[in-house]
Amino acid sequence: MKKLLLPLFASCMLLVTSVFAGTDKVADISHDDLKAAIASGKVALIDVNGTETYNNGHIPGAIDFEANEAKLASLLPADKSTLVVAYCGNEKCMAYKQGAKAAEKLGYTNVKHYSKGIAGWKKAGEPTEKGS
Repeated sequence: MKKLLLPLFASCMLLVTSVFAGTDKVADISHDDLKAAIASGKVALIDVNGTETYNNGHIPGAIDFEANEAKLASLLPADKSTLVVAYCGNEKCMAYKQGAKAAEKLGYTNVKHYSKGIAGWKKAGEPTEKGS
């Protein structure tokens, strides 16, 4: 009986682990909703593409995460319910999670992911800023 319980228990643990492994996913924000948030001035943007890419073009107003990770708390709004949107290169890029997790760790409760990334932003013909 014990020989049967151990494999059953191990299988259950694998199932539980796989179910909870995806819980670090951050909700996406649509392109139109992001544009509206930017237009209203009610969003903090975190660019997680790296400083070189950031300097070559980022969504206007975005924070360069690589250059400012240590002082992110001082660059984000004091209101922890502010919409914070992290993005990286494109829909396949997962680097955004670093910025999103950093914001969540600081206590921000409305953190989203712009999955199209800077590539999608540019493809849509949206403006970018260069440099810091």
